[in-house]
Amino acid sequence: MADIMGPDFITLLVRDLERSRQFYAEVLGLKTSPETRPNAAAFATKPTGFAIRKSPADFNPLSQVGDGIIVWFRTADSVALHENLKGRGVAIVQGLSDSPFGKMFTFRDPDGYLLTAHDGG
Repeated sequence: MADIMGPDFITLLVRDLERSRQFYAEVLGLKTSPETRPNAAAFATKPTGFAIRKSPADFNPLSQVGDGIIVWFRTADSVALHENLKGRGVAIVQGLSDSPFGKMFTFRDPDGYLLTAHDGG
């Protein structure tokens, strides 16, 4: 089995992307990453990457516990980890796919939090 190495990238879902981008960049002073996406803003943080992403229109963090954050974990073998978790009955939310971060997939923990595992690309 491939072992999880620890948090590698954290994404927070936000209602107003521009307001939150201004907060993290101007209030907290995080440097904006040169990487851009239409529905997200990334920041140049180390050692763990950090970004915010526009949440779905119907998102309500008070009624959808666990849907307000996505924690990314780096693994040496996302394919093996995917198969292991699937075999254990873990809810896979987004199947294994290629991404700029290598092979990745998203699953839920027992409390409903979204977790993404990736190879690192």
